[in-house]
Amino acid sequence: MTGTLFILFATFFWALDTLIRYPLLNAGLSPIQIVFTEHLLLVLCMFAWLKWRRLSLWQFTRRDWPALLIIGGLGSAIGTLAFTEAFSYLNPTLVILLQKLQPLVAISLAAWVLKERVNMGFALCVILAFAGSLMLMFEDLSSLFAGQGWHYSDVIAHRLVGYGLTLIAVISWGASTVFGKKLALSGHGSAQIMAGRFTVGLVVLLPFLMIQAPFEQEMTSSLLSKIAVMVLISGALGMLLYYQGLQRVPSKFSALAEMGFPVMAGFINWWVLGLALTPLQMLGGALLILASFAVHIDGRLKKVSPEITANVI
Repeated sequence: MTGTLFILFATFFWALDTLIRYPLLNAGLSPIQIVFTEHLLLVLCMFAWLKWRRLSLWQFTRRDWPALLIIGGLGSAIGTLAFTEAFSYLNPTLVILLQKLQPLVAISLAAWVLKERVNMGFALCVILAFAGSLMLMFEDLSSLFAGQGWHYSDVIAHRLVGYGLTLIAVISWGASTVFGKKLALSGHGSAQIMAGRFTVGLVVLLPFLMIQAPFEQEMTSSLLSKIAVMVLISGALGMLLYYQGLQRVPSKFSALAEMGFPVMAGFINWWVLGLALTPLQMLGGALLILASFAVHIDGRLKKVSPEITANVI
């Protein structure tokens, strides 16, 4: 019970992320300003942590660079940037629910990269997940194919960009999960992997920052403090509680507790931000959550590594 409560509290703090990230966009900050500052603070925190624990600040070799580029450049930089940008195009709750496709991407890549076996149960989970995803997007897809000249609709084009950005985030984070596991199998600790991930992500984000500068909204001390709170709450505190919970419960219970994240995020976004979903989207989200949970359980019972099915935020 204690471990499950730790994970539930972690999902609550993850869900609070939207309450800061979404208003920051409305305040005029661009996604690259938010994500770059977020990475800068994370790098400083991680290296301070490693220094305090007297651990090696950088222990990667040349053979680790391909994996580092994927978890840092693709997963941490591009994935988080696309995720944040998608908030400008779609209901954030919808973006968060579609993110539950990530375990399917991770397991598919694990079968290819790490040669881990998948089975018929995984195929059924894929079907269920895509059914839920289509229900989430049904209204937009219906408008897309209704009548002629749909591709000239600014509203539909706006929504399609949002779905495309969400898909980029899902694929990026799924790939990051697999190649993060590959680094772990090479003997690197989780703290070093996280430090490498955020450092490479920061470097990859730098050209995006320079290309888009100057910005309409400058980074003020007030906005910086809000990003710092977001990093502290959803990043440091959330992950600390999550790993404390993982040490106390079997993977099947952690997988069930993790499903609290999209539910809490949806409720908080509706209650505080007024961002509600339609009944059909709620049903689709429930199917997607069910498929994600089934993937976790299927991975625990079969040959797919439990670490691969974990939902890495």
